[in-house]
Amino acid sequence: MVAEVFWTDMRTEKGKSLADKVERLWRRAGFDKTISSGDMVAVKLHFGERGNLAYIHPALVRRVVDLIRQQGGKPFLTDTNTLYVGSRSNAIDHLETAIEHGFVYAVVGAPVIIADGLRGKDYLNVPVNLKRFKEVKIASAIYHADALVVLSHFKGHELASFGGTIKNLAMGCASPSGKQMMHSDVLPVVKEEKCTGCGRCREWCPAGAITVKDKAAIDPEKCIGCGECTVTCTRKAIKPNFKSEPEVLQEKMVEYAYGALKNKTGKAAFFNFVMHVSPDCDCNSWNDAAIVPDVGILASHDPVALDQASLDLVNAQPVLPGSALEGKGKEGDKFLALTGYDGTRLLAYAEEIGMGSRQYNLVRI
Repeated sequence: MVAEVFWTDMRTEKGKSLADKVERLWRRAGFDKTISSGDMVAVKLHFGERGNLAYIHPALVRRVVDLIRQQGGKPFLTDTNTLYVGSRSNAIDHLETAIEHGFVYAVVGAPVIIADGLRGKDYLNVPVNLKRFKEVKIASAIYHADALVVLSHFKGHELASFGGTIKNLAMGCASPSGKQMMHSDVLPVVKEEKCTGCGRCREWCPAGAITVKDKAAIDPEKCIGCGECTVTCTRKAIKPNFKSEPEVLQEKMVEYAYGALKNKTGKAAFFNFVMHVSPDCDCNSWNDAAIVPDVGILASHDPVALDQASLDLVNAQPVLPGSALEGKGKEGDKFLALTGYDGTRLLAYAEEIGMGSRQYNLVRI
């Protein structure tokens, strides 16, 4: 089935601001039907790592919040804690970063709730029974929300080639241990020089694979690679691994996105903001210059069609001089030229498991 993707460019004029165009997309895409009166609505976005300025502007998020409230919904802004050490690896630092970047009630009109709790331990194991995973770890606040509105900044990614709605659903809705499982098949190893033998990792190990004498030790025969010890250790003695084949990583991401949407049939809406298309993920503490001109904003009920349309529009743009892409990719897949990785396996696999269609009808408004 051909999906509909709605697109507006960046042109504005008197009486038609960019926020007004977000509202036009919302109504034209029929997102009103996604929200029922009384619904608790998770507005999933990325607050930006401290130092990064490429995240979606809070004023645009506010318009979405207002539209949810018009339908009688109860919106909250949300994201999950990170696997790496940074300004969003726990709920306290994460909230402070969100506040610094303007995601405060006075601006956005909704509270901020970190979906997986204080240390990333608040999640549910959601059955998916797919190629890479039997179950996935989805943050509890996202799982328990009645509806989901996903606002994604479309940009490059160091391993997935590009990041849009599917990546936002996958990495963005997973607990830190789930992020570890997506990123690597390498079993964790204790760095003895950092280990204090406190035993926290042993308490959280679901497989009973950890013993502690003077130092912790992980039995590789029992270890299931769940990543809980990695995110539990406050001394960083069990280092996260980010080693994975790009195609494997993409398939794992798709399965996590599938799990995030499993209980949201008919209750999910998606936007891609194809603006300041930076070469790297917003998880970096910086953002490089945009690689192509701003494309605009896209919306759809189909996350696969939405990402495919966003990718196609980016690939149709000229390369911006002075950007990281200059001299690398005038024609073809801009992100493949930039990163060396083909991100289309993510789209193909998502279509294969029934998440949506790569075939779309682009409706310009």
